[in-house]
Amino acid sequence: MPKGDYLGEFEQFVLVALLRLGDDAYGVTIRREIERRTKRPTSAGSVYATLDRLQSHGMVSSRVGEATPQRGGKAKTYFRIEAAGKRALKQSRQAANAMWNGFEPTAGIGAKS
Repeated sequence: MPKGDYLGEFEQFVLVALLRLGDDAYGVTIRREIERRTKRPTSAGSVYATLDRLQSHGMVSSRVGEATPQRGGKAKTYFRIEAAGKRALKQSRQAANAMWNGFEPTAGIGAKS
């Protein structure tokens, strides 16, 4: 991957959330999925800023759903990961695995810590 093309940690979290959520991936569900799995607070603003950035790089696409009375007539914007996002996610995981490969866990650092 050329310099500048690596995904940051939060970008990876967002892309994995999109994979996990499938057709139900919109801002609120993405934020909840990240919070549930990482056990750390996540702002809606950081999710949407990351989605915008990933979309500008062709890694994510969006579509507007139907307006609903429960949302005061507003429609949800749904997101999905594209092939470029899947490739970037795979490359980021491979890079992290390469760094960890052969590492003998010490001082409580490792896969089960």
